Amino acid sequence: MAPVGTEDVHSDDQVERFRVWVPEDVLDDLRARLERSRIPRQIRDANWSYGTDLVYLAQLCEYWREDFDWRRTEALLNRFDQFQTRVDGIRLHFIHQRSEDQSARPLLLLHGWPSSPYEFHRVVEPLVAPSAGEPAFHVVCPSLPGYGWSERPAESGWNLRRMGEAFAKLMARLGYSQYAIQGGDWGALIATEMGRADRQHVTGIHLSMVLVRPPANPDNEVSDAERAALEKEAEWLKHEMAYDEVQSTKPDTLAPALNDSPAGLASWILEKLRAWSDCGGDVERRFSKDEILSLVMIYWVTETIASSVRLYYEYSRMVPRFGTDGYVDVPTACALFPADIYHPPRAWVEQRYDLRRWTLMPRGGHFAALEEPALLVDDVRAFFGAIEA
Repeated sequence: MAPVGTEDVHSDDQVERFRVWVPEDVLDDLRARLERSRIPRQIRDANWSYGTDLVYLAQLCEYWREDFDWRRTEALLNRFDQFQTRVDGIRLHFIHQRSEDQSARPLLLLHGWPSSPYEFHRVVEPLVAPSAGEPAFHVVCPSLPGYGWSERPAESGWNLRRMGEAFAKLMARLGYSQYAIQGGDWGALIATEMGRADRQHVTGIHLSMVLVRPPANPDNEVSDAERAALEKEAEWLKHEMAYDEVQSTKPDTLAPALNDSPAGLASWILEKLRAWSDCGGDVERRFSKDEILSLVMIYWVTETIASSVRLYYEYSRMVPRFGTDGYVDVPTACALFPADIYHPPRAWVEQRYDLRRWTLMPRGGHFAALEEPALLVDDVRAFFGAIEA
């Protein structure tokens, strides 16, 4: 089955309007597959200890089949101005929401895995049309290549660096000679690559996930609180990185099962939403069933789960351009949400970035724009407002 909701873009520099639309027969096929799902029986009292809680998964799939309304998600996405254009041989899908404020500055929002521009639907409008006296932004929010309604690469080599180069070309095509970037997960790493390589055009980066390697003498620069956070992180990584090993080494072995079974796809993504969010073990404390299924559905209807997980393979083989890490000399802000995966000491981050703002958030996790949109928006405004001043 071909991916749906896409349109042909005819020339290499043409920017065309786009609306999300999924044919009804695709939704009928989905419901039939859900009806035939073979979810295994769960061990008594296993809950989430073996991975996804299969009892909850069965309930979610029943809701998906009987009650979930994809058209509501389509309408939510289609209230934004969306476009497609071809960059570096790939058709890119993106939201481009311009502010009416004449002083607005361009802001590139970059998502990660397992996510999409849907993650940002609560922050686009506050950034574009803020309250009086607050900075406004022209928001550009693309689907990463191989994600959502961006084209699936047909060749290897589409790593974070190449994606960053494509997004720089996209911003130039849209007429933005200078712009800021906000990103989490892969988006944070792409923002880092762009900040290193495109200092002429990137005015600053705001990261809601920070990944750095320890310096030569890490113990000399770590407080007791930071050491405790590192120990907690190390324990977490022991138990939670199996997905990374698979996706970094054998993504195409995993992908057919996820691309063919909606229950399997939901199970794979659901477990990450629970493990990486500030939900206290109850995923619906942070995400409604409709939000969970909207995220899953975007992978399902576009058939991009295979191309999305291949990014882990590409990342593991990416040759560093600027030594081991490379210094990022654009102004940088880091917003650390307590339930996110990584919590590096500030001194380590200062050795890699021109760090101007460091915010320890009171709550929230890996999916900051969905979990705590107001906290994220306020921090983005404060940072970019300050560096502009």
